[in-house]
Amino acid sequence: MSKLLLVDDDPNTLASLARAFRLAGHDATVCDYADRALELARSQRFDLILSDVVMPGKNGIQLLEELRGAGVTTPVVMISGQATVEMAVKATRLGAADFLEKPLSSDKLLLTIDNIIRLSRLESENKQLKRKVGKHEMVWKSPQMQAVMAKVERVAASETRVCILGETGTGKELVARTVHEKSGRRDGPFVTLNCAAVPAELIESELFGHEKGSFTGAASRHLGKFEQAHGGTLFLDEIGDMPAVMQAKLLRVLEQKEIERIGGDRTIEVDVRVVVATHRNLDELVRKGAFREDLYHRIYVFPIVLPALRERRDDIRILSDHFANSIAQQNEWKPLPFAADAYVELERYPWPGNVRELRNVIERLLLLADGQVDASTVRMALPAQAASVAMPEIAGTLAERVETYERSVVLAELERHSYRMTETAKILGLERSHLYKKCQQLGIDYKSA
Repeated sequence: MSKLLLVDDDPNTLASLARAFRLAGHDATVCDYADRALELARSQRFDLILSDVVMPGKNGIQLLEELRGAGVTTPVVMISGQATVEMAVKATRLGAADFLEKPLSSDKLLLTIDNIIRLSRLESENKQLKRKVGKHEMVWKSPQMQAVMAKVERVAASETRVCILGETGTGKELVARTVHEKSGRRDGPFVTLNCAAVPAELIESELFGHEKGSFTGAASRHLGKFEQAHGGTLFLDEIGDMPAVMQAKLLRVLEQKEIERIGGDRTIEVDVRVVVATHRNLDELVRKGAFREDLYHRIYVFPIVLPALRERRDDIRILSDHFANSIAQQNEWKPLPFAADAYVELERYPWPGNVRELRNVIERLLLLADGQVDASTVRMALPAQAASVAMPEIAGTLAERVETYERSVVLAELERHSYRMTETAKILGLERSHLYKKCQQLGIDYKSA
């Protein structure tokens, strides 16, 4: 059922049109003057607006102009018994979907309306699909990522469990989604859970669900992630942060392929492929007793290690172009060209926040740029001081040099924000917990500051 807004100063025409549309299964709202129509169109969602041209006070052409000026994109069909070529041309230039002359044939009018609504919905779905594809598309050309994607292609068609490893922001969820979309489960759901983001007392309910009344606040039955992912893929991000008690329960589910909701009295079979990811060293966690060895062997069947962005600098240019185009499209901005020195500046930066940080910086510099993205724009968009700091003159291996430079960038931002970790993490494009770990790795004493 489509929702229509009918605008005409003739009550008989309104009544006749409303009756015809309602008999055809549409929901018709009637209005007899332009200002009220504008108010309705701005406050409610309509699939189409049908407006007379000649009305007392504000006419239909003026209404169309004000609708577009107010950002209302609903298709508008103009009707008139006193139509002129000039009227039709002006209405078309203002974006009218069609211009019809009175008297109206009911069959022709209904066919026209149905076609316009169908086309409008297709265009809307196409835009949403483009945004979805752009959001989840993987972009690369570096040898490192070619090796990663070769592994993805090899394992995707199987039911093998995949463990994705890499620093925060390297794109682990995108790889997991690609595994799903290239698998036989592609038509099933892809469900995600970040184990580090859910409080320990709620993670069991999130994974396995609960029955109504099973605990305080359980006002209704809740299906957990395993049931939601039935027939598809469940992606467990940051599996290294899963509480120990839940590790044992997860192991049981992986072995028996069945779950039991909290407060439930029966087991439920689940057909789910589990893909996990973590930025932590699982081998070390097992040695320390912080991660179950038996669960480790269940999930660590086919590891895929994602390189940090600083290790795949060949991808920075094409990733920047990809993000710039997708961000411009999502916001309906005009695409901006990148100068050669802009890419050079982007490639100099160590990207401690990896691809996620790059995406944030690209969005920031598109807002800052004036006509063209150049090196000065990039320096404004990068974290303060970091963009203008030259690569330190140091000796050692590439990894040692990168670590030294990374340490100088993090220290500069910590000092700039008086060692306030939340603000520093935000400006670096990191999660707060990752910044603490990064400081420990780099030997930065943030506690005594």
